[in-house]
Amino acid sequence: MSEKIKWGVIGCGVISRTHLEGAAMSDCAEVVAVCDIVREKAEEKARLYDVKKVYTDYKELLADPEVDAVSVCVPSGLHGEVCIAAANAKKHILCEKPVEITKEKIDAIDKAVKENGVKLACVFQLRYDEPFQITKKAVEEGLFGKPVMASAYLKFNRDQAYYDKDAWRGTWELDGGGCLMNQGVHGIDIMSWILGDVESVFAKCANKVRKGIEVEDTAMALVQFKNGCIATIEGSTCCYPGMIETFEFHFEKGSIIVKDVEGIVEWKLEGADLPMPTWKKVEAVSAKDDPTKVVSISHYLLITDLCKAINENTDPFITLDSARKGVELILAIYESSQKKQEIFL
Repeated sequence: MSEKIKWGVIGCGVISRTHLEGAAMSDCAEVVAVCDIVREKAEEKARLYDVKKVYTDYKELLADPEVDAVSVCVPSGLHGEVCIAAANAKKHILCEKPVEITKEKIDAIDKAVKENGVKLACVFQLRYDEPFQITKKAVEEGLFGKPVMASAYLKFNRDQAYYDKDAWRGTWELDGGGCLMNQGVHGIDIMSWILGDVESVFAKCANKVRKGIEVEDTAMALVQFKNGCIATIEGSTCCYPGMIETFEFHFEKGSIIVKDVEGIVEWKLEGADLPMPTWKKVEAVSAKDDPTKVVSISHYLLITDLCKAINENTDPFITLDSARKGVELILAIYESSQKKQEIFL
């Protein structure tokens, strides 16, 4: 395989832009093919990003010997089908979040990837943001003492037109859930990445505002982590205006508060004068109100990382084993809400 990875993008909806732009920024990847069941969508992306090959059947793209790796940008409930086919075709995979919407499908992807010896990375780009990396390091090193409590405020706005645009949106079969599985999954991944494994969860999910959808637009969860930290998660797609994602971490001896776009806004250790970590997001734009505002720089990092993993035969930064934990927490939240009881993982 050449050092420059030849890329295919499967699914030319809203999120495909960030993969195409991310690849264009890199010097290790080149998009050579795009695919969508709606030919016009694929042709438009091919024209905008100077891609030579257009497919309407992803299996034909996977059969293309020029393609080394693919971005999977189809609806969440189809990730498993496409990822397994890609692995069987010996293509490396960058899968959009969530990697899948059931444990069984995630297991099937894992089996196919391992049997075929390909690399799979998942898109949880917040892990690349330095404020979260700084926070994770502080927790691992015990800088502020034992984690005591934490909160994630994941309050987005997705209007009715967003759900009406595509038939798969807001369905259990293809979206896998609502404000948690689609929008909040990034923040929930951050919580599990920083605080570790979950012991139990008690939650309530409901559809309060958005009509004609099967899934929740409002959710609250109380999470007990195995390290003793108690956390709350608040998620929504019907908060107007959408709120900046905010994460609060409180320890025995201090606190860290992180806001999307703004970075670390609180960094206090009792009895010490710690300098505030400084950080400026490369593209300071929030997608709290509009998913088309998702920035591309993190997808450049994800694509570059997967290229490195392919060329050097190492694990990507965000592996399947790591990416599945946030999804499993969301599934436990749904189960708790349905059964009206605490669920132990």
